[in-house]
Amino acid sequence: MTTKHNDLDQRIWQVIMLIPPGKVSTYGDVACMAGLPGAARRVGRALRGLPEDTLLPWHRVVNAQGRIVVPGGSGARTEQRTRLESEGIQFRSDLGVSLRKYRWRPG
Repeated sequence: MTTKHNDLDQRIWQVIMLIPPGKVSTYGDVACMAGLPGAARRVGRALRGLPEDTLLPWHRVVNAQGRIVVPGGSGARTEQRTRLESEGIQFRSDLGVSLRKYRWRPG
């Protein structure tokens, strides 16, 4: 991985570390706050390579519809939902959360 990618990952991870428990942020929101507007997919790439024992609250990042985008049937999808629910976030039946209620808006 190049230094540029490491720097971008660090910026993305720093934003994600700020998302408080009980709140979520979208991939696009994280990208904007990291100074990468329009780079939502880059946020996903930064999260895919995390080690299993990471302390980064990756589970607090959802798509623009408030849905979990980890592939269905994977342990990570179940883990993300379980972690969010343990923080008090309630899901609708379609695996989505209300962004109006749970979206983190800093400041």
